[in-house]
Amino acid sequence: MGGGGQQTEPAEPGSGKAAGVYTWEEVQKHRSRNDQWLVVNRQVYDISQWVKRHPGGSRVIGHYAGEDATEAFAAFHPDQKFVQKFLKPLLIGELVATEPNQDANKNAEIIQDFDHLREQTENRGLFQAQPLFFCLHLGHILVLEAVAWLMVSYWGTSWTMTLLCSVLLATAQSQAGWLQHDFGHLSVFKKSKWNHLVHKFIIGHLKGASANWWNHRHFQHHAKPNVFKKDPDINMMDIFVLGNTQPVEYGIKKIKNYPYNYQHQYFFLVAPPLLIPVFYNYNIMKTMITRRDWVDLAWASTYYIRYFYCYVPLYGVFGSLALMMFVRFLESHWFVWVTQMSHLPMEIDHERRQDWLTMQLQATCNIEQSFFNDWFSGHLNFQIEHHLFPRMPRHNYQLVAPQVRQLCEKHGIPYETKTLWRGMVDVFRSLKTSGELWLDAYLHK
Repeated sequence: MGGGGQQTEPAEPGSGKAAGVYTWEEVQKHRSRNDQWLVVNRQVYDISQWVKRHPGGSRVIGHYAGEDATEAFAAFHPDQKFVQKFLKPLLIGELVATEPNQDANKNAEIIQDFDHLREQTENRGLFQAQPLFFCLHLGHILVLEAVAWLMVSYWGTSWTMTLLCSVLLATAQSQAGWLQHDFGHLSVFKKSKWNHLVHKFIIGHLKGASANWWNHRHFQHHAKPNVFKKDPDINMMDIFVLGNTQPVEYGIKKIKNYPYNYQHQYFFLVAPPLLIPVFYNYNIMKTMITRRDWVDLAWASTYYIRYFYCYVPLYGVFGSLALMMFVRFLESHWFVWVTQMSHLPMEIDHERRQDWLTMQLQATCNIEQSFFNDWFSGHLNFQIEHHLFPRMPRHNYQLVAPQVRQLCEKHGIPYETKTLWRGMVDVFRSLKTSGELWLDAYLHK
């Protein structure tokens, strides 16, 4: 892509002066670890040094090195004028006038239509949150936690009461997970700083986790969903092979770290029970300590102080630890099935540099709308709408869904909606299919 344009000497980084004009071919040369350019609204920026200071983390912005980041920029930043003051010193030039707005495999008509849809949703006020909705959601989490403690305080710590307490606490933890997700995406308050503050309270004080860890991980997922080496949610540490490409690649290379043809079976023993209580717990604590993130560590500490203050008098130290791990074991099952049924059965592949709409639709699907499904999944049954508009308050997903479906029909992009049961079954089926592809390649290629 590119070619035919002219290039002048670039301005000194940090000068803020647009001295160069570049082709897409020239921009695409700057995508290495220490040399990164990107394009936003036809303006070329050298972000090589800025990536280290980027509030969303270095990787999420680095994933767009060498390409057009206009759509991602619009999706993630609520106040683009404010962000421009950080971009201005990084400006080194612009695209040659003869160059198209988009690069690589991005469809100009789709980009234009989706920009129009985003503008329509903003004019309809669909990016405005309803405070009562989120207050009630927070309220029901606090009630669940209070009832769980009151039950075992007044009626004792029998096995029955302990099990009921665990279910209530796991429900509260899962719902708090969906709520922190809202504030992490800046979709509640108009001012980002208030979203960040409440985000730290919910994920830190109510869950004992880290807001910065979540931000740096989760925004990579949104920036490049189901893209190998860019989406951390599909980094399975060679325990699983995913999609149609990776299994064949592993099979041809004779990689057999695990019996992947049985991964649809050992998935039940590894992912749902262990993701949160083992992998996430360890990773979160390690990240906060190694990065010296003392603010998030302090917030997380308040969760543990409150929890042990409430439950050590009832269960003792070891009993309280066992209860906590069991609660997280239950929560982990909930979390894994909700998040994976919308992504794992979809296309998983290497970077293809597609437009925002196409990329997100190929990596996501929806689960049927109902009051239970909305509550159970934190409205992530509208995974398509959430990925297209990550800053949109979740109670508005169903309002924009008909327009998204129409746009997909216009451009022949599959818009997939499943039942809750089929979504879960498809996780199993996709793992089984990938395992069979690996075995075939391993034995015969």
